Amino acid sequence: MSNSTREIVVIGGGTGSSVTLTGLRRHDVNLTAIVTAFDNGGSSGRLRDEFGHLSLGDIRRCLIALAEDSADTEAFRQATQYRFSPDSSLDGHNLGNLFLSALTVMYDDIEVAVQMVSRMLRTTGQVVPVSLQRADLCAELVDGSVLRGESTIDLRRFDPPPIRRVYLDQAVEPNPRAIDAIRNADVLVLGPGDLYTSIVPNLLVDGVVDAIHDSSATTVFVCNLMTKHGETDGFTPPDFLREISSYLGDVSVDVALINSELVPSEVQDVYSDVKAKPVELTDAMGADLARWSKRQAIAPLTQVLVPEDEGQLRVRHDPDRLAAAILDVADEAETAQSHTETGSEIAQVAD
Repeated sequence: MSNSTREIVVIGGGTGSSVTLTGLRRHDVNLTAIVTAFDNGGSSGRLRDEFGHLSLGDIRRCLIALAEDSADTEAFRQATQYRFSPDSSLDGHNLGNLFLSALTVMYDDIEVAVQMVSRMLRTTGQVVPVSLQRADLCAELVDGSVLRGESTIDLRRFDPPPIRRVYLDQAVEPNPRAIDAIRNADVLVLGPGDLYTSIVPNLLVDGVVDAIHDSSATTVFVCNLMTKHGETDGFTPPDFLREISSYLGDVSVDVALINSELVPSEVQDVYSDVKAKPVELTDAMGADLARWSKRQAIAPLTQVLVPEDEGQLRVRHDPDRLAAAILDVADEAETAQSHTETGSEIAQVAD
């Protein structure tokens, strides 16, 4: 194994990325979170519309996930997660979003704001917006209709037609720091998270897919645990992989990381209210998995919990299990690369 510290880049946003980062920050790795910032709903969306900067919610979540877990940072960590009552004059805003928004306006630079909050939280790793330009996410449905805005796509409550594709309403340039991180990565982790509103938007930014192709990193896709109504109804692991491959330019990921545990029935009952079902793996899927991923790593990855902001049972990826599985993949890729290089040296000597 190399003596240098691994460079791991997590691409996504929202709860999924924060879980991955929480687990990985406990290990000796260099972490970069590349985050989508196109959300137009909630506190983030309202601040974006009022002040003209990027959406801040996913950036904030990733900063908190990377924060030092100590008494020195506890008060600020808790404050950045506080949400005011919708009945108050602050109308449901998140305090962390307000703080990031104020710094962004003061310094006219979102990256300066992120770096300042990173220092206050003593983060392990860095959070990088995928682009510094604004755009709206759009979804074309199979019936030809178009939904505009991430929140519109994300919060549909009726039985909508499936999504044919998602796209940005205008071309945006990539953040150079995001491109550099991708090109220099040892491991690129896509997911987990909402497929069309957290993961894929990063791949829609000009230059990001090219940077992934140029990188020698091992690409890992972390498959979701549950489907999402209106986005991934009925999806199996091969379906998720097929969609990711299509946005990567029909390129298979190196490793598909898939949960092997059953979701408890009492948790399934809770999710049935929002028409979400477990993403289940069967032996019959082997050929399709191999079509969209070069290798599959199947392991128990779940935890059942009651998040404070939701108040009912949820299933999530376990941060420590997920981190261990990603690092196992990295170890295997590094060992395989070492054997390849050794074989090449032997062949040269024989010649």
